[in-house]
Amino acid sequence: MELNQYIDHTLLKADARKEEITQLCQEAKDHHFMSVCVQPTWVAYSHDLLKDASVKVCTVIGFPLGANTPEVKAFEAKEAVNQGAEEVDMVINLGAAKDGQWDVVQADIEAVVQAVPNHVIVKVIIETCLLTDEEQVKACQAAQRAKADFVKTSTGFSTGGATVEDVQRMRATVGPDMGVKASGGIRTKEDALAMVEAGANRLGASKGIEIVSA
Repeated sequence: MELNQYIDHTLLKADARKEEITQLCQEAKDHHFMSVCVQPTWVAYSHDLLKDASVKVCTVIGFPLGANTPEVKAFEAKEAVNQGAEEVDMVINLGAAKDGQWDVVQADIEAVVQAVPNHVIVKVIIETCLLTDEEQVKACQAAQRAKADFVKTSTGFSTGGATVEDVQRMRATVGPDMGVKASGGIRTKEDALAMVEAGANRLGASKGIEIVSA
């Protein structure tokens, strides 16, 4: 299996420097990854580096806590798209999810979905490590109702990353027509293949080169 087109080549650490982003973009071009995933401050720069490549620019919204208001997330997403982002990965309102306020969770997602053009892919990070199995299902259903394109397991900045069981649950919930992105802790080709087998059709990874070179 050719895994390169599953991979969002990711660098989200707070202290990432320009030379690291430059390297990330070059690696993504060299290995034909699907996208680079960078913090919003690096969107315009990454877009400029990748303007003649098939690699997309992905960024994160309300990251990593998801605690911004819907209006702020919507503005952040719109600004990112204006600067060249083609995909946005937003974190849900996790407090509302834990309180069972699924209408609030859905409205938060809808604010971002409606703020960006139709061609921009919206991925919804549900932070599986903080949710029960039932809450994971309900978060995925909220993302579906909000007409997002993907559900995504993790930020990689909380208490855990993607698990095969979570990916299987998410795929079973959303069915065949919505994307599932596994992220957090995917370091080897074996990890990547296990996630794809479980139902992921996108992988967020900082170890993309190691994965495709194995």
